[in-house]
This record gives sequence, C-alpha cells and structure tokens, in this order.
Amino acid sequence: MNISTITDHLDLWTSALLTKSTAGRGSNGKVEAYGIKKLRELILELSVRGKLAPQVPNDEPVNALLGRIAKERNQLAKEGKIKKPKELPEISEDERPFGLPRGWEYVRLNDLGEWGAGATPSRSRHDYYGGDIPWFKSGELVDDYILEAEEHITKLALKETSLRCNKPGDVLIAMYGATIGKTSILKVAATTNQAVCACTPFTGFSNRFLLTLLKAYKSRFVGQGAGGAQPNISREKIIATVIALPPTAEQHRIVAKVDELMALCDQLEQQQTTGIEAYQTIVETLLGMLTSATSPKDFAEAWACIADHFDTLFTTEQSIDQLRQTILQFAVMGRLVPQDPNDEPASVLLEKIAAEKARLFKEGKVNKQKPLPKISDDEKLFEIPTVWAFSHLQDLSVVSQRLTE
Repeated sequence: MNISTITDHLDLWTSALLTKSTAGRGSNGKVEAYGIKKLRELILELSVRGKLAPQVPNDEPVNALLGRIAKERNQLAKEGKIKKPKELPEISEDERPFGLPRGWEYVRLNDLGEWGAGATPSRSRHDYYGGDIPWFKSGELVDDYILEAEEHITKLALKETSLRCNKPGDVLIAMYGATIGKTSILKVAATTNQAVCACTPFTGFSNRFLLTLLKAYKSRFVGQGAGGAQPNISREKIIATVIALPPTAEQHRIVAKVDELMALCDQLEQQQTTGIEAYQTIVETLLGMLTSATSPKDFAEAWACIADHFDTLFTTEQSIDQLRQTILQFAVMGRLVPQDPNDEPASVLLEKIAAEKARLFKEGKVNKQKPLPKISDDEKLFEIPTVWAFSHLQDLSVVSQRLTE
C-alpha cells in the first residue's frame, strides 16, 4: 500500500457517506464524510510505516541519531535536569509488526523524550489558582497547537505541588475517558492536569512527527484504555509503546507530506459538505411541497417530482427519516388513505363520545372535565377531509376515578 492508493481513488473516498447516530425518530443527525475520515486515518498509517515520503540514501541513519539522543539523555540526567530514564525490556519480534524502510529503527517512545504527567492542585487552596501559568485539561486538546487555557495556576502552586512545567513545543496526549489519544503541541510554557501526559522530545526527534505518530496510534491507545469503568491509559503504557523511527530529515519530509494531504482532505470535505447541504435542502423542499399542497393537482405534481428521483433522493439516514416524518404527517392530515363517502362523519363520533362521557360522569365513574375554548381558525393548521373534524384530545378521553365499582 502506498500514496497511489489515496490519489488514484479519490472519487471512492469522497463518495462514502455515513450518517452520525441519531437519538430517536425525527432527530437531525448530520452526515459525516466517512470516506474522508478513513482517508485521513490511512494517510497517518502510511506516514508511520514509511510509505508516504521517499527515503533518501544520503539521510543520516537512525542509529546515529539514537546514539546522540542517548548521550543527551544521560547528560541531562547527570545534571539533574531530568530523572534517570527507566530501563524497559528489549523490543521483541511480536512488537515489530512490519518490515522497516532502510535507515529506520524500532524504538520505544521512552527513548525519544522526557515524559511526565500533570496534576491538579488542591481546589481548596485559592492561592494556587488565578495566576499567569496556563493549566490545560485533556478536553482542551482540540487543535494541533494550543495557546489559551481555560484556567491558570500560580507560581506557588508550581512550587508546592507535583505539577510539571512544560516547555513551548512539548507534545501533549490525553490519557483519560473520552479524550484518550487527543494530542496537541504547546505554543507556550504551561502545566496540565493528571489526565494529560507531556513529552519534551530529545534533539533530532521532531515534535511535529511525534504529533503525527500519536495521531496514527490513537486507536491503539483507545484499545489499551478499554475495559475499565473509566477508560484510561498511563504514562507507563505510553513510554513502552514501540514505534518505527525514521531519520530526522525524513521525519520532516513525512510531516510536510501529511500536511499537504490533510489540506487536500480539508478541501474535499468542504466540497462534500457543501454538496450534502444542497442535497438535504432539495429533499426538505420537495417533501415540504407535498405537505403544503392545497389541492390534489399540487400534490400529484409534487409527488411526481419525488417519484422520478426516489432512488437518488433517499439514500441517507437523515433523508429516509425525513420521509418517515412526512408519511406520519400525511396520516394525521387525512392524505394517506382515500376517504369513503359512506364512512360515518367524525362529528357523529364526537357526539357519541360526549354522550358516553356524560353517562360516566352521572354514574360517578369519571371526573367532570373543565370545558376548553372553542377551537379557533388559527389552531386549524391545515385543510382536513369533509368527514373529519378538529377536536381537543380532552374530548376523546376520560380520567377515571376508580377502576371498578
């Protein structure tokens, strides 16, 4: 699988639609570009397998980069700037899911940066909050780059708690709940709560490539977090993750290609969204013509427009749902089945019901109901068949005082 898989079949990706789940009949579920969503996932997967950007023979091999990173990490630990790295098991064959391009190496994320989770200062300490240090929560990881936090903490909180002071350029990943796998890069020095893990990449490991890689691995992290009452992953699971690492120069080429293809996806999605909105407007307009038709001729003309294109109009969950609603509307307007002149008029039925209610009240079986105002012309929203009648629901039912005598 390679980039031609994407570019040679754009029509297939862009034509695939999926309606988001709706809550009940008549809800306004939005149609999402399912094909483009899957296309984005494929782009990310190809990027971390070395299938998206070309390999260049003159690139410095990764083993040289890893050697420099190891020296940097040991020096920082010696100077007390970071904790001594935790030793993790060697990478097994089962953790090597695919063959690597030339010059790449399998490594654990633990080897490529300093990782640390955040914390939540005591809420009872008002002197910990309201400062000028941004404090991000997992739900705020909504963009590739984040700058403004909802809350800020003070220098005192940073000094007296286990908060981690993250640098501009650090990469954040959410670890708890529905936000698992969300990622962002900090544009400012900031702290986070305990639901976020931050990484300061070592020299030669691109933070943009790490962001891309974490996005590609999101489904894996979500899978690791499943099973508990509160889905979550941990710092330990993140740093133990095995990834395929390309040379530094290729990391930048991959990021550039991903940006290019994601911009293309944005354009395709916008075009598709515009088309979908126009399509939904057409469906709503034609069905509206049916319900608003005031004569058999108008109704027949509206239905003819729909019948001629029925198989192309009703292809999504939302359009089918709109059709169902229209059918129900026809049912209560008297337009679904033909009227029989020999049917007893509804006015006679209402008289019988009124007589029955009067008898039940006289026998003490029902309460006397408060009379309602006469139905006004403004309340009669549509024309009804000649044998039908408008009525209050109260006139068609009774409230029983007791079940038996």
